[in-house]
Amino acid sequence: MQRQFDVIIERDADGFYVASVPQLVGCHTQAQSLDEVMERIREAIALCLEVRDESVPDLEFIGIQRVTVAA
Repeated sequence: MQRQFDVIIERDADGFYVASVPQLVGCHTQAQSLDEVMERIREAIALCLEVRDESVPDLEFIGIQRVTVAA
């Protein structure tokens, strides 16, 4: 059975790509290239699904909004 997951990719201050999966709490990884981070997040998703007992919610991706607040 194949499943699709939304992956958020950001770049940190050191230039590493950081990938996370909102549907799977704690499912994230990092790498120095986009290709490598995509390979690693696939592995991380497979591992997260392997150890989870409960079902994963099917969420519909709507979008990302950047919000500015005074600090």
